[in-house]
Amino acid sequence: MGRVQNPKKGALDANRSKVFMKMSKEIYVAAKNGGSDPNGNTALRLAIEKARAVSTPKDTIDRAIKKAAGAHDGENFEEITYEGYGPGGIAILVNCLTDNRNRTASNVRTAFGKNGGNLGETGSVSYMFNRKGYLAISREDLKVDEDEMMMMALEAGAEDLSTKDYAFEIYTEPNDFLEVKEAIGAQGYEFISAEISMIPTIYNQLAPENQTLMERLIDVLENDDDVQDVYHNCED
Repeated sequence: MGRVQNPKKGALDANRSKVFMKMSKEIYVAAKNGGSDPNGNTALRLAIEKARAVSTPKDTIDRAIKKAAGAHDGENFEEITYEGYGPGGIAILVNCLTDNRNRTASNVRTAFGKNGGNLGETGSVSYMFNRKGYLAISREDLKVDEDEMMMMALEAGAEDLSTKDYAFEIYTEPNDFLEVKEAIGAQGYEFISAEISMIPTIYNQLAPENQTLMERLIDVLENDDDVQDVYHNCED
């Protein structure tokens, strides 16, 4: 899903059914590869936490796990990450789960090409991102200031906190993610996003004339059934 974007730039999870389908696929792959018990399968536990953060129904999660438990051959999905540049040189990572590499590569290449971008070689932009645990808490109706939230996050084991007008964004080391999430959740906070994400180390400003192209590129990629997550280093 990537980092939470400002709601003024478009609603997160506009197409709920598509989001739930993507979460179901991710859970299925994690359960099929590592077993159906989340206590012994960290990848599955992370996938479930990610699905819950976007309000994926429990029945959808359970069905995906049961389907994986009964799948001996069944569907085989390959994880692929594409790297490229969007309009104005914005770095973009596209994580996919696909059962047809040729179809996915063609769709991603076309999306970039028709919207002011181009695909790059492996490693061309990934060096500008770090893998981190990412938690977002909406600031709407939240009577907690930045200092209080920072202290609470650090005490829970978080690495850093960023404050936006619309959300507190908490970052952790990947191995600390679940422990930090549980500690903060135990204090009554709910998350609008909770996942292991790719966080930019360098942000680029997008020129106004490229805004429409960039939004269209992200929309096309996120609406592709094979695309799980899109990450970019465009400054909010």
